[in-house]
Order: sequence, then structure tokens, then C-alpha cells
Amino acid sequence: MSFKIECGLFKYDFIDHHAILCVPVDADVKEIRKRYLKIARHLHPDSCAATSNAEKQLASDLLSKLVNPAYEKLSQEKNRTEYMIVLSQMGKRLVQESTSLELSTDVAKQLAATPNLEHAYKIAIAKIAETQYTCLEQAVQIIGLISELNLVYLMRSASKSIAAPPPVVQAKLNTDSTSTPQTAHQTAAPPPPPPAPAKEDSAVVLQYIRRSQEWIAKNQLASAEVELRDALKLEPNNSRCHSLIGMVYLRQNRTKMAKVHFDRALQLDPNDETALVGKRKIEQISGQKPGSAKSTATPTTTAKQPDKSEGGGLFGGLFGGKKK
Repeated sequence: MSFKIECGLFKYDFIDHHAILCVPVDADVKEIRKRYLKIARHLHPDSCAATSNAEKQLASDLLSKLVNPAYEKLSQEKNRTEYMIVLSQMGKRLVQESTSLELSTDVAKQLAATPNLEHAYKIAIAKIAETQYTCLEQAVQIIGLISELNLVYLMRSASKSIAAPPPVVQAKLNTDSTSTPQTAHQTAAPPPPPPAPAKEDSAVVLQYIRRSQEWIAKNQLASAEVELRDALKLEPNNSRCHSLIGMVYLRQNRTKMAKVHFDRALQLDPNDETALVGKRKIEQISGQKPGSAKSTATPTTTAKQPDKSEGGGLFGGLFGGKKK
């Protein structure tokens, strides 16, 4: 039996594996595995509660043709990373086509209008997951409904990440185009401050951020740097990524690179606490560099002071540090 789904992301010739498993698009591997095992127990021929042969066959087909391939795609690191990149690109495509987009379910229309997107989306997914495969005849229809929720979530998340940067660029252009500060006040109102960044990162970037934080907690800074660099390729104006990679560079004593990213993070979000703390740390380190009589007399002591701070205290609060 083949299953044809023509709702949500499936309309774009895209197989929505998250909808098949009914997990949020930013679900981690543990959450995906837990959900898969629950569905597999429900649909497997040895444990399926179906009474008729037709239902048992339908359960087996759903498991083998939809559920198992979805889990295989989302559980393997390489496959999931590639899939999430495509999913992020899909979100940007949906933003471009948002004016012609038609939603077919009431729950998706409500999600499109709710102010608290993240909370409403997670609640809806969790609620549907409770009965997704209870009625096997409606399973395909329910998968389509979930996929439409994923479509709305991706579109709104991508819209926020895309919409934030332009005012920052415009502010720079207005400042650069004036000959002097006095002329700027006479000819036009001062440019508005940069807007606060989106509260929700796109799904794929959130995955990169989570993995980078795991590497940082293990003190695997090179691996954390790779994750954050990949995230910035997708969203170069993500303040969280800039502040985190700044901290990675600072822990590697690469203060110049750290300062570049802290400055960029604060340009995007002046209230970014991680970047503010990092900037203060750089100022402390700069004040201890050779030049004062104390630093010249005791170079060894001065050089070791930044390392002490990295192991605990400031960095321990940000990254967890090593447990003693």
C-alpha cells in the first residue's frame, strides 16, 4: 500500500519525517528515539492491538513505509544534518510564498495567528501525538495536519530571522550617507536603534547551537567552533551564534577574534548578556598586558591570570565548567 499525503510540507514534494513521528522540528535524538519506540510498539505485528487482518496490515504498512524510514532519516547524525538544512531552506521559501499560501486546517490557521508561537506549537504537537495512530484509518490525514503545523512554524521562524537584519543595515547607510553629525540632525531624524533579535532561532540553527553547547560543556572547543561556524553560514545575523563563538575564541585566548564576534552580537542585540560578559573579560585581560610596572616585574603571574578565570568563576557560570 502506498500513502499519498497532500497537506503541509508534503505539497512541496518534501517528505515531512517530523510529522510522521509527530515530534517538533527541533526535537533532539533522544526525543525522536523515545517517540519512535512508542509508535513502533503500537504498530508492530507482534504487539499491535488491531483485531482484523486489514487493520494489522495497515499498521504494518504504516510502520515499514512511513515510520521506519522517518526514524532512520532523523536518527543518523549525517542524514539529520542534511535534512535540517533542507528544512531551513524550505522555511525561507515559505516566507517568499506566504502571500499565496493557503492553510486547510483550523489548528494551523490558529497557529499562524497566535502571538506565542513556540509554546502553542509544542503544545499542539504533544496533544496530537497522544492519539496520532489510535485510529489507523485516519493516520495519514493526521500526518498531513501535523505537517501543516510544521509548515506554519518554519515559515514564522524563518520570517523572524530574515526580517531582523534590514533595519540594522539601513541604520548604517543613514549614518554613512551624512557628511557630519550636525548635518544628520538638520536633514533627517536619527536612525532607529537595531531591533531586538528574534526570540526563536530557526530549527536547524537551534540544532547547531545545542550541539555547540554540548561540545563546550565537554571543553571540545574546536568542535564547538565548527558547529557555530556552520550555523553562521545559514544565519549570519544570529546574535546568539556570534556571542557563543566569541566565548569559544576567548577560552582559546584568541581575543581579537572574540572581540569581533562580541561586537557583532551587541550590534544585533545590545542586551546580549553573553557578549557583554565577554567584552568585560577582554577589557580585564587587556588591562593586564605588558606596560605596567607590575606586569613587567612578574610576567609569569600576569600571564596565568586569564587561565584561572577560564576554568571557573566567569566561564563556569556561562558554560558549566568542570565539576569538582
